[in-house]
Order: sequence, then structure tokens, then C-alpha cells
Amino acid sequence: MSNNTAHPLQQLAQHLLGKAIHELEPEESHVLEQIRQRRPISRDVADVSDQQSSFGERLSDKVAAVGGSWTFIISFGLIMLGWMLINTDVLSHFGMAFDPYPYIFLNLMLSTLAAIQAPIIMMSQNRQAAKDRLAASLDFEVNLRAELEIMRLHEKIDQRIQQRLDQILERLPEKTSQD
Repeated sequence: MSNNTAHPLQQLAQHLLGKAIHELEPEESHVLEQIRQRRPISRDVADVSDQQSSFGERLSDKVAAVGGSWTFIISFGLIMLGWMLINTDVLSHFGMAFDPYPYIFLNLMLSTLAAIQAPIIMMSQNRQAAKDRLAASLDFEVNLRAELEIMRLHEKIDQRIQQRLDQILERLPEKTSQD
């Protein structure tokens, strides 16, 4: 198949990247397709990530955001202090302390919370790493698009300069013959 009848994407791939269409990486194919359609390439990482994420992944992000906040730490500290005061001072005076010192039930609840919270935070960290990889991929696409567009502009400028030089050279013999 000649270069003039080749698929437009194949022509772009060969002209701009020097590769056959089957040799392109997915990001390169996406960039060339957007160039062919004359559409912008940049996308918001948060929007793309939210579209690709499941309910559980979004929930783990929210749990990690709450669990890693000063509001949670201060609130949790106050609840623990309250638990200890109620069971040590208030309810023990009436003989009704349901978890007296050494707070076995509180210890069980803290261990359970830690056992549940740790994997959720790890899921959130994994999701953040995936977001970072997605951001790098989207950045690569934008950078590649910019680089290819700059190359195309250079070609157009070079062609225009060459045309202008050809026009000047065509006029030179006319002026010298008139002198």
C-alpha cells in the first residue's frame, strides 16, 4: 500500500514517530488519534481516576482521609479518655464499671479497629499509587502531543521558508536581466 493511500493514523505514525501503527504504545496511539481528530488531549487525573474506580476504592479513600486527620486523632483520644474516666472513676463508685482497669474490652476494640483500618489505608495507598501512574501516563500523552505539534509547526515553518526562498530565487534572474 502506498503512503498516499495508507490509513491517516498510519501516515501520522510513520511521519511523526517513524513507527508502524502496530508498533505504537497505547499512549502513542491515543495521542495520534487525538491529533488526527484535532481534539485536545489533556484530561484531569482526578476525573479519569474517579471514572475508573469502584465504590470500595472510593470508600477506602474516604476512610483513610478521615482516619488520617487531626480531627479523628483528637476525637479518638477524647473518646478513649472518656471511656477510661467513666469506667475508672464514675461507674466504679456505683459498682457498675463494665470495663474496669486494665480495660480489656477497650483493648479488644482498639485491636479490632487497627486490624480493620490498616488494610483500608493500604488499599487507599495502592489507589494513590495507581493515580500517580495514571497522572504520569496522562502527562506523557500531553508532553508527546506538545512535542509532535512543535515538530509539525517546525515543518510548516520550514516549508514556508523554503517556498519564500524559492520565490526570491525566481525573482533574482529577472532583476539581473533587467539591469
